[in-house]
Amino acid sequence: MKPARLRADLLAGLTTSFALVPECIAFALVAHLNPLMGLYGAFIICTLTALFGGRPGMISGAAGSMAVVIVALVVQHGAQYLLATVLLGGVVMMLFGLLRLGKLVRLVPYPVMLGFVNGLAIVIALAQLEHFKQGEHWLTGMPLYLMIGLVALTMLVVYVLPKLTRAVPPALVAILGVGLLVYVLDLPTRTLGDMASIAGGLPHLALPDVPWNLETLKIIAPYAVLMAMVGLLETLLTLNLTDEITESRGYPDRECVALGAANMVSGLCGGMGGCAMIGQTVINLSSNGRDRLSGVVAGVMVLLFVLFLSPLIERIPLAALVGVMFVVAQQTFAWASLRVLHKVPASDVLAIIAVTVVTVFTDLAVAVLFGVVIAAVNFAWQHARELYADSHDDGEGGKRYQVHGTLFFASTTVFLNQFDPAKDPARVTLDCQHLSFVDYSAVAALKTLRERYAKAGKQLRVVHLSERCKKLLKRAGEQH
Repeated sequence: MKPARLRADLLAGLTTSFALVPECIAFALVAHLNPLMGLYGAFIICTLTALFGGRPGMISGAAGSMAVVIVALVVQHGAQYLLATVLLGGVVMMLFGLLRLGKLVRLVPYPVMLGFVNGLAIVIALAQLEHFKQGEHWLTGMPLYLMIGLVALTMLVVYVLPKLTRAVPPALVAILGVGLLVYVLDLPTRTLGDMASIAGGLPHLALPDVPWNLETLKIIAPYAVLMAMVGLLETLLTLNLTDEITESRGYPDRECVALGAANMVSGLCGGMGGCAMIGQTVINLSSNGRDRLSGVVAGVMVLLFVLFLSPLIERIPLAALVGVMFVVAQQTFAWASLRVLHKVPASDVLAIIAVTVVTVFTDLAVAVLFGVVIAAVNFAWQHARELYADSHDDGEGGKRYQVHGTLFFASTTVFLNQFDPAKDPARVTLDCQHLSFVDYSAVAALKTLRERYAKAGKQLRVVHLSERCKKLLKRAGEQH
């Protein structure tokens, strides 16, 4: 590796590690867990996915989307059941990758991807507002003004520094610069140490302390599957986004296997579950982190913070980290999607807005599923409308229909309406050269058409079926 590339990845990893710590602590607290569980999870998952995953430059860690999923489990059954769930969820993720199901992310349309990005950008920004509270109450007076001023200063540095030099990541300079300013002037503002102490030892390997029986499996299995699906979905969509930003290609199945293995190790070492983190990934990429080293440095630095550097890291002002995350939210949001709203079909506009809103108010999995359903219904409706038939006399006293389009569940009514068994001559030919049969509804529609002509005492002959259509009819027990 060239020295310039090595230096860029080292600095990018260091910058990203500063952003990982408060997020992982916050997500652990949301899930009613010891903050160290979030930090251990960040170290293990970030490092292992960086080393063995399919997308260099992408950052994974203890993610908020997965923390929300397991709150009820932790409250009802405790942290040890969570660790067993993370272990089982990792197995599900690995199987997903080994079965090469990562390609299913291709089924997510681009408008849904835009909604996902916009929704997460809003979620990242809204999450920072919690740092403007003291307990349950909003900051007021001088503490609020100081917080706003430091956040604004951080954002200013991040925006202006790249215009002066690109030798160092602007987020790193902003965090360290604002931190030094607060320390030198002894400004009374909240620091990372006010969230929680991050001092601790090395994570140790141990099986979760739960009864290993069928009853435990019944408790953890639903949470494990949900956690795995949410984690895989966020990871694969973030991988797509990283591919776009870097103009390179990642390997989804390899990433799924690595993520599953990392979650299994995290569960065995007392860490939270995790997946790709879009905010930290954007920080890494904008800091020019492109290779595996940047992710490894970010993960290892989190562990070093816990073991040796906690007194220094706990002095970092929250305002500096909040300012960086506000910039991340602004850079993550797909502003171009607002400019094209009046240029794209109404169904795509609906998908973008719906996924954005549902991501903000519920969770990512529901939002993406909702968006895919909107896109699928629109696709089915449009294809159903495109089916049509040309008809003419065959010159021998019969009639020939040539149908164009795709015959499937949504187009069967349109297909049957093309024919007139009562008025057609005794011999009718259906030419399927330009017609595709997709599902059993297509087979049933053809059977219905034959029955209508038979009932009218007329003969229907079907010609030019493709090999795929013939196989579909044969499997359904229909003669062609």
